[in-house]
Amino acid sequence: MSTRVLIADDHGIVRGGLKLLLERQPDIEVVGEAADGAEAVERALSLRPDLAILDVSMPLLTGIQATHEIKRHAPEVDVLVLSMHDDERYVFEALKAGASGYVLKREADQDLVDAVRSVARGEPFLTNAATETLVREWMADETTGPREPLSQREQEVLKLIAEAHTNRAIGEILHLSEKTVESHRGNILRKLGMRDRVELVRYAIRRGLVEA
Repeated sequence: MSTRVLIADDHGIVRGGLKLLLERQPDIEVVGEAADGAEAVERALSLRPDLAILDVSMPLLTGIQATHEIKRHAPEVDVLVLSMHDDERYVFEALKAGASGYVLKREADQDLVDAVRSVARGEPFLTNAATETLVREWMADETTGPREPLSQREQEVLKLIAEAHTNRAIGEILHLSEKTVESHRGNILRKLGMRDRVELVRYAIRRGLVEA
């Protein structure tokens, strides 16, 4: 029986390459694609694939934010995060969000198929041996790893603010009222000790929520 996979990446060429790589395998079937984090959540909830492969850096919602939403609404869907970042911070955040694996893009051609099969067997997959050590430490003590001052929802709002979406647009994307979005914006500024959107954009870039 084939593993049904959803691929989410905002670059069409990358999605096409991943799809070609996976569909060469007799035990893997690509059932859908998405071009941003919000679409990835929508497609995952409608298609209910066995596995969603999510790029970390996507518009609207990052791959990690999309992972959190998918696991919250469809916990049976496994998630594999694909990233260009060889940084334990991203690995910690992906695992905290519920991902079952983390693959570096530069190693995808040799590791992605193995990663899909490992996750399908219920085994976590990480490409970097040093990262595996860090992850074992984190799994033994969840207080290990970098602290994040913002809640998951606040991070989602922050990313969309940094992408220059209005409060109304943010509310529509996240299914929140404008008043709730404004409240989140105020809490974000207060928690981070910042005054305006410019400072928030700089922070979002440093945190990897948006690209410079």
